[in-house]
Amino acid sequence: MTGVSRRRLFGLAGAGVAVAGAGAGAGYLATASGDESETVPFHGPHQAGIVTPAQDRMHFVAFDVTTTDRAELVALLRDWTRAAERMTAGQEAVADGAVGGHAEEPPGDTGEALGLPASALTLTIGFGPSLFDGRFGLADRRPPALVDLPHFPADALDPARSGGDLCVQACANDPQVAVHAVRNLARIGFGKVAVRWSQLGFGRTATTSRNQSTPRNLFGFKDGTNNLKAEDTAELDRHVWAQPGDGPQWMTGGSYLVARRIRMHVETWDRTSLGEQETIVGRTKGSGAPHGAADEFDQVDLQARGPDGELRIAEDSHIRLAAPATHGGARMLRRGYNFTDGSDGLGRLDAGLFFVCFNRDPRTQFIPVQRLLSKKDLMMEYLQHNGSAIFACPPGTRPGGHWGESLFA
Repeated sequence: MTGVSRRRLFGLAGAGVAVAGAGAGAGYLATASGDESETVPFHGPHQAGIVTPAQDRMHFVAFDVTTTDRAELVALLRDWTRAAERMTAGQEAVADGAVGGHAEEPPGDTGEALGLPASALTLTIGFGPSLFDGRFGLADRRPPALVDLPHFPADALDPARSGGDLCVQACANDPQVAVHAVRNLARIGFGKVAVRWSQLGFGRTATTSRNQSTPRNLFGFKDGTNNLKAEDTAELDRHVWAQPGDGPQWMTGGSYLVARRIRMHVETWDRTSLGEQETIVGRTKGSGAPHGAADEFDQVDLQARGPDGELRIAEDSHIRLAAPATHGGARMLRRGYNFTDGSDGLGRLDAGLFFVCFNRDPRTQFIPVQRLLSKKDLMMEYLQHNGSAIFACPPGTRPGGHWGESLFA
């Protein structure tokens, strides 16, 4: 029994419903029936897992590189790429890895995904600012847009949940498939990288395709209504993908990932009146319509006033301060997830939003938006940002190539 046959054969019975495609502009999801319906192509001009229709689950991990040998790091990236190619296709990390090896040797695959289909697994890699510190001869290849994020007002960052030399974002419709992928990359990297921090996420908090319905966050509001979509190819070129001349050539076709772990004080929010919740957000909780409108997708009118002359969308509401019109048209592709990580030891849930966004240039997109939100957003009373990281995600790979090939060329 091979890894190919086991997972793919079982996947024929378990795949069932096809995952909705993102359209020709994205080109990341196969539309064939059976197990292929839950397989996202690994290779392409851009990495999968960015505009791919957001899956239900996520496992995000940041690594510190422990080797000081450049050649060893490049070899690891090659090995990771080969394993990623296989796992995103519904196979084991290596052929016959879980049970087909020698009985006296450790298995080449951890085995917990045997019998499971690919579940639309995507693996997306990024390189942190600290990777360009000179250890590997990359100091002059650091993109100007890969800035160290500033300290925003009200930040309470935990260094143990921040930063990292490398990151891998694993998204899938089955949490075990996502965890299996990260676990096997960590196993392959033993002695060369070490896990710095990781985050599990459930319940996407954004749509990245028009075929998806708008989800709700842990405050109970629809989230990501006006997010960029995979079908908006011109807008993606403008706001998500690094273009020629933006920085070093190796990043052309890539994007910059910002991750923020945001604890939501749900107990305090749950004792807040419905009217105040809606004022803080700027939308009705049921329909998701912006104040002054009837439908979720109605145009947000920041100038609309009620009969009393008051602005319908408050000056310090979340959607006003985050609106592209407030920031000269700047937009981001959001791809966050809800999380719950037990309690804080004081009788309260450690729950919130693991915010992930992709930018063409964080200096003109994420940073100014977050700076304004952190200063004026009424919602900040109910939030605590305690983890933060930024990574440069290179373009996609070609068959036979590997993650970071253009960076290390």
